[in-house]
Amino acid sequence: MNMLKIQSFVVILLSLLLMTACGPSREELTSQAINEVMNEFQAVGISAAVVKNGKIVYNESFGYKDLEAKTPLTNEDVMRIASISKSFTATSLLQLVDKGILSLDDDVSDLIGFKIRNPHHPDIPITLKMVLSHTASIRDKEDYFTLDHLNPAIYGDCVESYFEYKPGEGYNYSNMGLNLAGTILEKVSGVRFDDYVRENVIHKLGLYGGHNIDSLDANKFALLYNFRDGAYVESKGAYKSRSEEMPSYVFGYSSPIFSPTGGVKISAHDLAIYMMMHMNYGEYNGIRIISEESSKIMQTPVWMIQNKGEEQYALCLKEFVDFMDDEKYNQPGHYPIGHTGGAYGLNSIMIWSPADGWGIVAMTNGYTSVKGKSFLENLTNAIYHACIKE
Repeated sequence: MNMLKIQSFVVILLSLLLMTACGPSREELTSQAINEVMNEFQAVGISAAVVKNGKIVYNESFGYKDLEAKTPLTNEDVMRIASISKSFTATSLLQLVDKGILSLDDDVSDLIGFKIRNPHHPDIPITLKMVLSHTASIRDKEDYFTLDHLNPAIYGDCVESYFEYKPGEGYNYSNMGLNLAGTILEKVSGVRFDDYVRENVIHKLGLYGGHNIDSLDANKFALLYNFRDGAYVESKGAYKSRSEEMPSYVFGYSSPIFSPTGGVKISAHDLAIYMMMHMNYGEYNGIRIISEESSKIMQTPVWMIQNKGEEQYALCLKEFVDFMDDEKYNQPGHYPIGHTGGAYGLNSIMIWSPADGWGIVAMTNGYTSVKGKSFLENLTNAIYHACIKE
């Protein structure tokens, strides 16, 4: 073999080795995995961010923010994240706990200014900790954007707003309870609910977002869609302005209109930074939001699963039991932590592993159901295997 042929052979061999070594990157594999889930569930759009070792290592968006106009969804766009918002309310209240202004063991009656009692057990105080852990025995009513259903001055004994079990001895997820918690934040802090969370949590972390539609740029909103009768229908109420209600706003009572239970609008990127604050037990980039002690309390389950349909729930955060398809994370002491959200067609998740330092944020503004499958479980596990698992 002459020298020219040898050189050509070496070039070809090196090229083949280089091609083998430079297969699809983690980023490419993650995008491919998300696209596969997106196609299976016919999602309108998906935004995702992945955290490893204290950094955002992946952030991409797919599909549309406006289906009719075919406007692409971008990383800068925001979505209403639904119940992940509850953790923002709890985080804000724990700031007041850190300052000694209130206690998790306080009777919420004393904090809100009228009697909050389960009429089946009128002598048992309902505490702030019970409310934040959904163990207060408060039952959701059809309209939980008002506290009227808990107010004896309006609904008497309010018997229909409570379950029969003793407060603290049962678990039922309660949106009304978290709107009560948000109102307590407003009444005790002396700052309107939406302003408090924006200034003391969201802006303090350098993030863009909030509860109040009128304080945000509507051009950034990713429209939300429900799938009905074979077609996507825009959920008009997802980004409803409360401006018409503000003239009659009663401080310390009307805060449910901002939805402390589900009203935060934020991007996947910024939600990932907020998540990192909790992963770091209350601190991000040198900025402390809550104490390490309070952060650990938020992440420690108050209610352990006892019956089907219950969750291993802490203070507006939960442990994900039997959620990951990696058995490592389905053992006590290894469950991931976080929260999910679902409303107006949106599905969202914020989930992280305290032990291994990874976290995933993902959200869709519309998807179709697939029999026997969970959208969030499929999406989260697809991202985990593509971007995180070694």
